[in-house]
Amino acid sequence: MFKHRSHNKELLDESKIPRELLYQNLKELETINKYLGGHSVSLNGLNAIDINKLEVTNIIDIGCGGGDSLKAMAKWARTHGHNIKFTGVDLKQDCISYAQNNCKRYTEINFSCTDFNMAFTKISNINVVHASLFFHHFSESEIIDFIKLCNTNNALLIINDLERNFLAYYSIKLLTKLFSNSTLVKNDAPLSVLRGFKKAEWVEILNRAGIKKFSIKNRWAFRHLIIAYPNGK
Repeated sequence: MFKHRSHNKELLDESKIPRELLYQNLKELETINKYLGGHSVSLNGLNAIDINKLEVTNIIDIGCGGGDSLKAMAKWARTHGHNIKFTGVDLKQDCISYAQNNCKRYTEINFSCTDFNMAFTKISNINVVHASLFFHHFSESEIIDFIKLCNTNNALLIINDLERNFLAYYSIKLLTKLFSNSTLVKNDAPLSVLRGFKKAEWVEILNRAGIKKFSIKNRWAFRHLIIAYPNGK
């Protein structure tokens, strides 16, 4: 079951999800990211790059969901004195509406309801692309194509996603069974692990995308932190 990644679709991938179910899912995902270290992985990524040297002024978060990663990153930027604009990108208007309310205290955060592959067309001057718990929803070829797009547009990519393994699967299955009130979270969280990648698979993906400089590190709560530098930097 863990040797090869699953290609079964998650409930969250459905085009029409009742708003109350979606909002419960987004609320619980924020709690999971906050208390199980998901946000800290993304912030580790920001700390690992030289914001000033790379002249980072605009970060987008693809598949932004409820906006919780954006809040964490905006708070980090304020704390470190970085003048950065953030844009959340999501295909679901209900997610955008939820995120706008969730991030209303952060004027540096804006949103775009669009497909992530159109981000560079819709948003100008993107320096960094952030993706948390996002790429496991897609095929290897789709991920490779987007990494190539980031490289073409000279944008650094920070990926925060799940590692596919036995412990991660059964841990999240038990935790969601005990504490989750969301049918989407209970179904999708274990499946997300099965759809995740092993480190060697990420290496292959990045190599196939033509990325020359990257790092892949294991982080708490069975996560990978991947930083892919555009070949021009």
